[in-house]
Amino acid sequence: MKTFSITNRIDSVTRIPERYLAETLPAPRAVKIELTSQCNYRCGFCAHRLRMKSRGEMDRAFYERVVGEMVDAGVEELGMFYIGESFMCDWLPEAIEYAKKRGISYVFLTTNGSLATPARVKACMAAGLDSLKFSMNNADEEQFVQIAAVKAKLFRDAIANLKAAHGVREAGGYKCGLFASSIQYDGEQQVKMLELVDELRPFVDEHYWLPLYSMGSQTTQREEELGYRPIAGNQGRIGALRDPLPCWSAFTEGHITYDGKLSACCFDAGDKWVMGDLTKVPFMEGWNSELFRNLRAAHLKKDVTGTICESCVAYN
Repeated sequence: MKTFSITNRIDSVTRIPERYLAETLPAPRAVKIELTSQCNYRCGFCAHRLRMKSRGEMDRAFYERVVGEMVDAGVEELGMFYIGESFMCDWLPEAIEYAKKRGISYVFLTTNGSLATPARVKACMAAGLDSLKFSMNNADEEQFVQIAAVKAKLFRDAIANLKAAHGVREAGGYKCGLFASSIQYDGEQQVKMLELVDELRPFVDEHYWLPLYSMGSQTTQREEELGYRPIAGNQGRIGALRDPLPCWSAFTEGHITYDGKLSACCFDAGDKWVMGDLTKVPFMEGWNSELFRNLRAAHLKKDVTGTICESCVAYN
């Protein structure tokens, strides 16, 4: 079932429209919300493993309140994930259903796949999930154990779950897009990745490649130990990379942590880029807070010296 192009949707978020090149902005088209900050992987390239803050699950009353505020403000797309693995949240299907009924036109989800069992995927699709993407960033069990620092069984589970998700969708007639993304390596490792991607392609509508990011330079040391050469900032996907400055993440997409913080960065695992506390202020007040406006002003000048973004774009 061919649904839509996920890369077109990604590119529309990473491309900053003219009317968003300002300090004070309309509501973002898309927001990612963290139902849980828990994750069952400990990936070397991810700042989550550093445990820079306590972990927990979003309060459901807060979730419903902030979703309502976002819909009323004009948010159209809601990602049911941020730093954590959302399939660790028991009420994920209910969260999807609420967002759809409240007026979110496009609900999307990215997962590492290991917990995306057929039963859980079916529940999410039945609730109205529009897009499910599997992050498949390891070519084999050996690399997986080295990078994710968990048992090899989870690598096999993720592949099996991705393939099973296709069957769930077809059997149920669900209109949910199925996608996969992978980090683009080089040399022998990329050859191995291509073999895995070829195995997965029949089960997804689209696959795309991502550059190796450094999460705001928070994991650079570990990445160097693993032999990585990450790029600065979050420049989007391979084939449509954006300039590091101004960074789209501060202009076109919101990011809400499980405990209600609004962050300027899609990689903020430790509240380093918090622009507002949405447990205390409405969504749009946080979106156009003084902290946010000042940070955007620096990005528009393409000089983030002295800001929280300095190390992210400068270390490379």
